[in-house]
Amino acid sequence: MPSVLVAMSGGVDSSVAACLLHEQGYDVLGSHMRLVHLDGVDHGCCGPSARRDAAETARIGGFPFEICDLTADFERTVLSDFAAEHEAGRTPNPCARCNGEIKFGAFLRRADELGIDLVASGHYARRAGDDAHGWRLLRGLDPAKDQSYMLHMLGQPALARSLFPVGALPKAETRALAERYGLPVATKPDSQELCFAPSGDAGAYAREHLPHLVREGEVVDPDGTVLGRHDGAFAFTIGQRRGTGVVSGQRRYVVDVHQATNRIVVGAGELLERRGLVADRFSWVAGGAPPGRPFEAEVRIRSRGDDVPCVAEPLGHDRIRMEFRRPQRAVAPGQSAVLYGGDELLGGGRIVEAIR
Repeated sequence: MPSVLVAMSGGVDSSVAACLLHEQGYDVLGSHMRLVHLDGVDHGCCGPSARRDAAETARIGGFPFEICDLTADFERTVLSDFAAEHEAGRTPNPCARCNGEIKFGAFLRRADELGIDLVASGHYARRAGDDAHGWRLLRGLDPAKDQSYMLHMLGQPALARSLFPVGALPKAETRALAERYGLPVATKPDSQELCFAPSGDAGAYAREHLPHLVREGEVVDPDGTVLGRHDGAFAFTIGQRRGTGVVSGQRRYVVDVHQATNRIVVGAGELLERRGLVADRFSWVAGGAPPGRPFEAEVRIRSRGDDVPCVAEPLGHDRIRMEFRRPQRAVAPGQSAVLYGGDELLGGGRIVEAIR
């Protein structure tokens, strides 16, 4: 059987993934990626207890374990991009960036260093195909847990060497397997927080590490009337309703963020509607290149959003335009737009423009 380097966060999904592969006869090495320096802070997938849980799972499972220090790679790619996106007035998606650059980038290079054939993770996604005809990335079988959206940066080389052992399982079965294996993480709650923001507050992280973004500015209505003040445009995203500091008799949403002028525009919900978007950094996951002409697909513009029929039109090397079949609210530059064809993830990229 092939050798496989399993990314073990210390959570139930990656722990079961490692044990399943070991049970199936793979030559497993469990690897806990250290991404940020959080010594003394017990947080999510990156704190001391997460490392202990991952190591204990490997001991119980009977396979070797290592801690892989990728803090330099993480800072160079994910954290630098997080800063650059905020400086450009966009709302970054660091988890998608991490998957592309770290979990299926630097981690694959670690596998190469060790002479290991494959990598695996606890993502709820599925892989189909073969080396001869190409690989397809499919949604996780459990729609409530599907994580394919966050894997849109994967290309064919990464897919060819990746395994998703829990992708065809419902979450309840994953936890049942953890209990059967006797793992200490069987009832551990899922972590939804950013690994580099122990408080779960990305804005608080930005205030501490990007102090040049903290500057007072105006909150205005669409006509430019000043309604209030804020302490940094970076803290707001398109579609946000709470935290604007504006009190009125009607609901007001953030409809525009102007980083250059440090202004936030708030208005009625209907002002959020957009008919399409342009995305760059586009990765065509399905193999080869996207069609040279417009094509029909479904697009998702947030991880737990709905799939919306659209017409997608490639614009060049890594840019694509998507025209919605029905207007969508809160298209936030910096977030991910991911194309599907049924269960298959076709590709995805970073939203750089919302089309009015």
